[in-house]
Order: sequence, then structure tokens, then C-alpha cells
Amino acid sequence: MLTFDQLYRFLVRRTESNFNAVILKRLFMSKTNKPPISLSRLIRFVKGKEGKIAVIVGAVTDDTRVYEVPALKVLCIEGGKARREKLVNLMGVKMVGYPYLMMSGEKENTRFSSEAQKNPREAVKHFSKAPGVPHSHTKPYVRSTSRKFEKARGRRNSRGFRN
Repeated sequence: MLTFDQLYRFLVRRTESNFNAVILKRLFMSKTNKPPISLSRLIRFVKGKEGKIAVIVGAVTDDTRVYEVPALKVLCIEGGKARREKLVNLMGVKMVGYPYLMMSGEKENTRFSSEAQKNPREAVKHFSKAPGVPHSHTKPYVRSTSRKFEKARGRRNSRGFRN
């Protein structure tokens, strides 16, 4: 059985399809650049593009805030079996496989989704100007978050000044 990366390497080499090249590129992206996309964001992405297939290389996560799910066709390459079954059984999302996409000739009706957010990660909160610099909202790396640790000068007006 071929893995997805072997299959797409073969398809990129043998065909001149931009579609296959994009999927291959996204398959080899790092975990940070391939975050999961929530069901609510997927619904927002597909809105106005009914009848098209959303191709997601990352995983689709369930969103408990969504009560009504429109008819979606999703080609999801990654993601667990239990998550996939929940989306299909409870939410009515139609998960299509790669063979369906190839046989139906619906490559023209596909939409790529890389709309998942990369920056809500905890690590990103520490990037930017150094904590303590004026007008910096960067989260400091601290040993502990109790009363004594980096809560006084430079953090509050009542303790001298606030950056």
C-alpha cells in the first residue's frame, strides 16, 4: 500500500497537475505550519462555495459551538478515525477519499483550505519586543506565576511605573 507522500510524489512527477503539487508541498509542511482547522472555520471557508470539495491536508477538529452544519464535502488527509466517524455520523459531513476525487473528475471543483490559524500557539505569545521594554505586551518566560514573580515594577502603575 502506497503512503500519501509516495502517491503524490509519483503524481507530481508523472502529471503536470498543480493540484497534486500543492498537496505534496502541504504534506511535507511542519506540524506548526499545518495546524488543525475547526469545523466552524471550515464552514466559514466553504460558505459561498457550495458544491465544491474542501481539501484539507491537516486535521479537522470538532467544534461544539456549531449546531447546524451545512452539507459539506471534505477531503481530509490527516486526522484520527474516531474524529472522522464523529464528523460523518453526528454532523453529516461527507468525507470523500482521494479515489473519489480522481474518479469523479471533480478536481476543478476543489478548494484548498489552509485557513487554520498558526499564531494562537503559546510559543508565539513570547515573540516580539522583550518583556519590560516600553509598550511591550510580550509574555515573559517566568519560573512561576504567583504574586512575587514579575508582577511589580514595570507591570503595574501602582508599583512605580508601567511599561
